[in-house]
Amino acid sequence: MANSSTALSALADPTRREVFERLASGSASVGEIASQLPVSRPAVSQHLKVLKEAGLVLDRAEGTRRVYRIDPAGLGAIRAWLDQFWAVALDAFKAEVEGGDIAIRKTGKHK
Repeated sequence: MANSSTALSALADPTRREVFERLASGSASVGEIASQLPVSRPAVSQHLKVLKEAGLVLDRAEGTRRVYRIDPAGLGAIRAWLDQFWAVALDAFKAEVEGGDIAIRKTGKHK
């Protein structure tokens, strides 16, 4: 499984994000991905290697080609990292809303 730092670093590159986003719509070979992007097949292969090493994609052999797909488990590290901030943001929002409701009831005015 990927760690969040490695996964986020891998997705920091715009072309790599495009490759990853392409795989969100389904499995694809290097050639299929390269035909949809303004980069060469070797460049796509290199980006896929980085994504694979980061735990974000899986590959399998299909005849003479490799087919890549997103690894849902790899996204878990990013999600877990983001969830810690999401929980804090929701708690802060809840406190603000609840505090605001009390102030409105007491004064009849918004903060």
